[in-house]
Amino acid sequence: MEFSHFNKDGKAYMVDVSEKNKTKREARAFGKIKVSQEVIEKLTNHQMKKGEVLGVARVAGIMGMKKTSDIIPMCHPIFMSGCEIDFEIKEELGEIHIYSTAKTVGETGIEMEALTGVTTAALTIYDMCKSVDKRMIISDIHLLTKTGGKSGDFKF
Repeated sequence: MEFSHFNKDGKAYMVDVSEKNKTKREARAFGKIKVSQEVIEKLTNHQMKKGEVLGVARVAGIMGMKKTSDIIPMCHPIFMSGCEIDFEIKEELGEIHIYSTAKTVGETGIEMEALTGVTTAALTIYDMCKSVDKRMIISDIHLLTKTGGKSGDFKF
């Protein structure tokens, strides 16, 4: 399999999708952030100084999805028909699990948007909680599923 973002001379370029068919596309991604028990307690009791962390992280994740083409050089600007960010606090593990869903109807995939949403939400949690715990670890960011497009469906 060849990399699609290099031309015949080996130089980076944005893939031409003008001849591709529009299809319904959806991608889901996952990531997690390991935090201290103190952060878990402050989050669940709404005691973080910077405010409602998960609400802000949700909005940041959605904004990240919408801005993916501004920060990933070869991503096409995509009309987003739907974006969601969800969280699961795993108190016993000291983790916050982050899930994103990105949807579109278009000529190119939406995986990068889903991955960027998870990453942006995780970074926002870190930013809002770093006064309590600078040892947080963001990890396991990966694509869970994708549907639509020429390459077909994918499930991790």
